[in-house]
Amino acid sequence: MNSSVKPGKINKRRLVLAFHLYLKVLFLFTVLAGASFFSEAQVLPGFKATELFNEQELTIKDQWQNVQININAPIQLQAKGKTYLIIYALPNGNSIEWTKGKKTKPGDDWHFDIQHIAAQTRYVRDLDKKNTYIVAYLMAEPKSWPAWKRTTPNSIPLIKDMVDSLTNLFKAYNPKLVLNGHSGGGSLIFGFLDAAKEIPGNVERIAFLDSDYGYVDSLHAKKLTGWLSQSKTNKLVVLAYNDSLVIFNGKPLVSPTGGTWYRSRLMQRNLSAAFRFSTVSDTAFITHKALNGRVQFILKENPGGLIFHTEQVARNGFILSLLSSTAYDRKKYFTYFGERAYEKYVGD
Repeated sequence: MNSSVKPGKINKRRLVLAFHLYLKVLFLFTVLAGASFFSEAQVLPGFKATELFNEQELTIKDQWQNVQININAPIQLQAKGKTYLIIYALPNGNSIEWTKGKKTKPGDDWHFDIQHIAAQTRYVRDLDKKNTYIVAYLMAEPKSWPAWKRTTPNSIPLIKDMVDSLTNLFKAYNPKLVLNGHSGGGSLIFGFLDAAKEIPGNVERIAFLDSDYGYVDSLHAKKLTGWLSQSKTNKLVVLAYNDSLVIFNGKPLVSPTGGTWYRSRLMQRNLSAAFRFSTVSDTAFITHKALNGRVQFILKENPGGLIFHTEQVARNGFILSLLSSTAYDRKKYFTYFGERAYEKYVGD
């Protein structure tokens, strides 16, 4: 026995050496395991890696009648946290490329600069590194989900099959669904809600970005109420502006009951029968919240009768639709209807 080390006392030198050895072993384990303990970096079957932003994509055509789908996922899928599969239904008249957005140059179509869903997704991924965000862009020909539903036999079962098939692609990651869409894209969301008596339990968030034209209280109020009561993780976000005041080409832009201003307020009134709302209003917005912020209706005032249809999306609306009622929203990392928070993530 070494008499220089007294019983009950710590040999500091041995402790330091042991700690250094532990760090070396941990580093070696990380290298050999390819860092899979922390995350998983791989190109999924059928996907192709993109040149920028460490992403991978898959395009699906002709599997459903006149529908094209583009799926964008990060190369690095998080081993911990949740996987969110965002079903993003495109607005009327827009292509997938326009919806994703890009840096515009002289001569480019103006549609490339009005939504920037790709850049807003990258912003969210960079902010929330714990969870994985996958976006599926769903485009119906002739670039209108309401028109596609009217002219396609069995459109409701087809919509359900699309969503179920996309979910099944990522079943190994147990994805939670985010039903999201702008403008006429809300028609796809309501089509999915119409396909079953109850909203499925894997749907964790529903967001209408000025897109709830198709809301029918007798069809949807009870389903939304039951779904919101089902789990404390379920969230509903509704963005709209007062389109009832807009005059376009000498005529009202929408009918008295056909715009999102009317439909959003109707939905909120219906839900208020089950949930207690708080309301805050000023010259810019009327905001209704319930269930500790899990339900949010943000309604843009419009005394000038202007058109804010796409501005609600471009000015961080998509970011809000994914992060409302989370720590990222409460800590004000971004401002809805403020300056674009995602400019550095816009690709070429």
